[in-house]
Amino acid sequence: MKRDMDLIRELLLKLEAYPLRAGGMCTFSAFDDEEIRVEGFNYNEIDYHLALLKEAAFIDDGGVRPMSGIGFRGLTWAGHDFLDSVRDPKIWLKTMKAAEIAAGGFTVDLLKDRTHPSWAALRGVRKNS
Repeated sequence: MKRDMDLIRELLLKLEAYPLRAGGMCTFSAFDDEEIRVEGFNYNEIDYHLALLKEAAFIDDGGVRPMSGIGFRGLTWAGHDFLDSVRDPKIWLKTMKAAEIAAGGFTVDLLKDRTHPSWAALRGVRKNS
C-alpha cells in the first residue's frame, strides 16, 4: 500500500481535535470509529496510515496494541511539529504542488529538515549561485 500524505495530515488533524482528557487514553480503528474515518479512503487504508503515524512516532500509543488500529494517548512532540508545519490548507496545497514539481514528492524528514536543499525549492526560494 502506498503512503498518502494527505491522509496522514487528515488523520493527525482528527487525532489532535479528539476530546481526550489529560492523562486519558483510547483506541481508534477505522473499522469501529466514525471519528477517525476520512472520506475517500477505505478502512484498510486508514488503519495502515494509523500504523504509519505510530511508526513515525507522531502518536503516543500508551503501550496499547489493539488487533486493529492504534492505542492513542495523544500526539508526540514530533507529531505536533509536523502538524504545525502542514496545518494551513493553503500552505499544504502549495507544499504538495511544489514537492511534486521540485522533488517528485517529499518525506516527513524533508519537512523537518529546513536546511535541506530541497526545502528552498519547495518554498520557491532560489539560491544565488
